[in-house]
Amino acid sequence: MTGFREQLREQRWDDHRYYHQSIINQALHFFSACTFLLSYVLVWNYPWLAALLAWGFAMVSRQAGHFFFEPKGYDHVNEATHEHKEEIKVGYNLFRKVILMGLWAISPVVLYVYPSFFGLFSEPFTTARTFFENLGMIWLGLGVGALVFRMVQLFFIRDVETGIVWVTKIITDPFTDFKLYMKAPGECAKAAVAWRPSRG
Repeated sequence: MTGFREQLREQRWDDHRYYHQSIINQALHFFSACTFLLSYVLVWNYPWLAALLAWGFAMVSRQAGHFFFEPKGYDHVNEATHEHKEEIKVGYNLFRKVILMGLWAISPVVLYVYPSFFGLFSEPFTTARTFFENLGMIWLGLGVGALVFRMVQLFFIRDVETGIVWVTKIITDPFTDFKLYMKAPGECAKAAVAWRPSRG
């Protein structure tokens, strides 16, 4: 158990220091954490709605922070190249995230063209509501599948404990990010006010 906790602490620290240096990214992660926590509440009774919120808002804001606001050059703080950080990333690095987000983005189109989603749904959508209900269930399956896929992959390329620790980290990230980055939106607002050119 001590080894598990230590590895979980290490994965969380590496994620923070390597990939959450931008205050804007931290603020987006706070918004993402709040949305994920709401999804955790909804998933028991409205799984499709929870998945729509998790993917449509939490994941989009989270990944936008990584793709657009984190520096991609040499990391002077940690003395590491971007390529090195991507190589040692335990979970989904930017390349793997592009594939995952691509599957997410194309799934509504596929569902629209194939309303039964290749036979997955016995009752294809007939209204906007049923379309989004089915889409939410697809996104829920995609999220669970992505977690299980990477966890099992880590079993083979690392070890079983690393895979289980990583899944634990991902599931608990909203709680951790909420605590870590709750001040980030205020810091962003202060920075925006300070940056705004004076008039007159």
